[in-house]
Amino acid sequence: MKLWEAILDLLYPPRCAFCHRLLRQKGEGVCPDCIQKLPRTGALAAQDSFRHIERCVSPLFYENTVRASLHRYKFAQCRGYAGIYAGFVVKCIDENKFSCDSITWVPVSRRRLRRRGYDQAELLAREIAARLGLPCLRMLDKVRDNPPQSRAGKAKERRENVKGVYRCADPSRVSGRLVLLVDDIVTTGATLSEGAKVLKEAGAASVYAATLARRRE
Repeated sequence: MKLWEAILDLLYPPRCAFCHRLLRQKGEGVCPDCIQKLPRTGALAAQDSFRHIERCVSPLFYENTVRASLHRYKFAQCRGYAGIYAGFVVKCIDENKFSCDSITWVPVSRRRLRRRGYDQAELLAREIAARLGLPCLRMLDKVRDNPPQSRAGKAKERRENVKGVYRCADPSRVSGRLVLLVDDIVTTGATLSEGAKVLKEAGAASVYAATLARRRE
């Protein structure tokens, strides 16, 4: 271990990405307890009820330590979680046996990107792409800074909240492709469906989706 890494570990000892307890070893960034107790979706991992999306997979339910972890990832600069999350997502993709030839993400607005300093969905998408050996391409731009979906209420209001907020960044990157669209969490599917609609209109052959977590029905 390099000296600076040892100093960082002393000042900021590694913690589990989910329960945030100190880790005895860096390992995969997840403690043994969480490996056993995380709320996994299992046989319910795949959903095919979202418009414009062939299938959406999520390895975990959005509750308890998963919810707390995603909040730290999005709002507390825990960017390193992206690599840990990607391991769960890639395993879920493999288990559900679908393939794609390129990966993209649901982007945040420029205003939110400036405020936060990073796009959490992009970080996750790039980590997933690296593990799958696929290109990660910007295919969508967010053209309107709409209110967060968590404030939008029921499914109908969420669909209205995201209508028209995305546009295709570069049709030449989309046409004929089998696209995997990545986000951190899916609830009603309104955001992913709107992004997939734009990709389909730009010529994508099919759109799949993957998130780390989804709400339990």
